[in-house]
Amino acid sequence: MPSDADESASSDSFPAACWLDGVPGRVPVGVIVGMESEAALLPPGTRFGIAGADSARAAAEARRLLDEGAEALLSLGIGGGLDPALAPGEIVVGTAVQDGDETFAVNQVWMCRLLNAIPHSRSGVIHASAGPVVGRGAKQALFAASGARVVDMESGGVARVAAQAGRPFAVIRAVADSADLTLPSSALVGIGPDGKARPLAVLGRLALKPWELPDLIRVGIDSHAAHSSLRAALAGLGTAFGL
Repeated sequence: MPSDADESASSDSFPAACWLDGVPGRVPVGVIVGMESEAALLPPGTRFGIAGADSARAAAEARRLLDEGAEALLSLGIGGGLDPALAPGEIVVGTAVQDGDETFAVNQVWMCRLLNAIPHSRSGVIHASAGPVVGRGAKQALFAASGARVVDMESGGVARVAAQAGRPFAVIRAVADSADLTLPSSALVGIGPDGKARPLAVLGRLALKPWELPDLIRVGIDSHAAHSSLRAALAGLGTAFGL
C-alpha cells in the first residue's frame, strides 16, 4: 500500500490507476532541481538540469532533457511548507501542480510507486510560485486559497513542458521552511540564478540585519533536514526513480 495516505491528503490521492502497470519500466528520466546542493544528491549518471529557482529556466532545462533522450520528467528538491501539519524534512509526493489558473495532474502510477518506495512520504498538491512565499501570513493565505501543501518555483515549468510533450512527470519535495516560519531576507539571497550557494551574500545581508540570525540558523537546520530526507528517499528509489 502507499506509504502514508494521511487524513490531510485528498480522497483521490490513490486512484485505481495506482494498481495498474501504466508506465513502462526503466524509461530514461530527466530530473530538474533548483540548486547545486540538490543535484549533488542524485545518483551518478543521472540526466539533470539546474533551474536556479526559476520556472522559465526549469522549463528550458526540461525541454533540453527531453531533446537529449529523457522520456519522463521529475521535479525534485526542497520546498516551502504551506500545510501546518507538515514538519521540516517530511517528503511530499505531488498529486498535481497548480500553476497560475491551470492544474497539471502528475502521472498517477508513477506517483503511487514513489509513495510505495519512500517510507512515511505524504501526498498532496504542489503550488508553483513565481517568487518566494516569504511570510507566515502569506503561507496561511495561500494554503487556505489553494489547498496546496507545498510551494516551489520549478515544478510549474516542468509540468507544462511534460504536458506539452505528452510525457509522464512526477514531483518529490522535501519540506524545508515550515508554514509557521517567516523567511528572513538574509536567507533569500543565499542561492544564485545558477543554483549555486552564495554565502558571502548571506553574510552581507546579515551584517545589515543581525537580528535575523536566530531565524537564519533555523532555516539552515531545517534545510539540512530536508536535504537529508531527500538523500534517504533517493537511496531507496535507485537510478530508475521509482519507474
